[in-house]
Amino acid sequence: MNVRASVKSKTAANGRLVGVVASLTTLARAARLRQPPDFFELRLDALRDSLGEVARAIPDLPAPLILTARHPREGGLGGLAIGARRALLFRFLEYAAAVDLELRSVRQLQGVMDEIRRRQIDLIISHHDLRDTPAPAQLRRLTNAAAADRPAIFKIATRTDTPAQLDRLVSFFRETNCRPTPIAAMGMGKLGLVSRRQLDRLGSALTYVSLGEPNAEGQPTLSQLRRARRAYIR
Repeated sequence: MNVRASVKSKTAANGRLVGVVASLTTLARAARLRQPPDFFELRLDALRDSLGEVARAIPDLPAPLILTARHPREGGLGGLAIGARRALLFRFLEYAAAVDLELRSVRQLQGVMDEIRRRQIDLIISHHDLRDTPAPAQLRRLTNAAAADRPAIFKIATRTDTPAQLDRLVSFFRETNCRPTPIAAMGMGKLGLVSRRQLDRLGSALTYVSLGEPNAEGQPTLSQLRRARRAYIR
């Protein structure tokens, strides 16, 4: 399948579901899904040692692809330098419906940005704070900085171990969700699952789900998130 689609489109009540593919096991599982999510995220940093298998499997995937080669400081695997991450993205760019670049990486990956624009691939600009949920003023600064590059979506993922952290993230989403740039917001940590269900219900543009073992603490499985949606979409 692997057709081109836009990450910006929404269903009537919710954003899109993204299944994370970060191992050959989840890649094989993704290819067998009869009811796939709206997109698969290919974590190229995690799949770096199996690129031939990834390329051969892509035609069998039943949903469009978001490419990611995550920065090591934002959870990327393998300690990949910018050149290695750039090469991974260019190698698979022809298959992408969207590409996720961290806000901190945008300037270093300007060549990738230019090619994304040329090919009319959707751009997701992201920020991952593995330690905390920043103060509201900092969250607004990050959002404004991302908006300057006109992404299809700004993705923000923060640590939500405490109710105060969760409240900051949810309040930020409520405040910014009416902006022209759609926001995908999610928490990681002890309250990660609560955050993702709540933010999905509030209309997060993207909600990331696991296809097996979670890739972040609190990440729901595809079936868990669909059950949660059935409970409040009636």
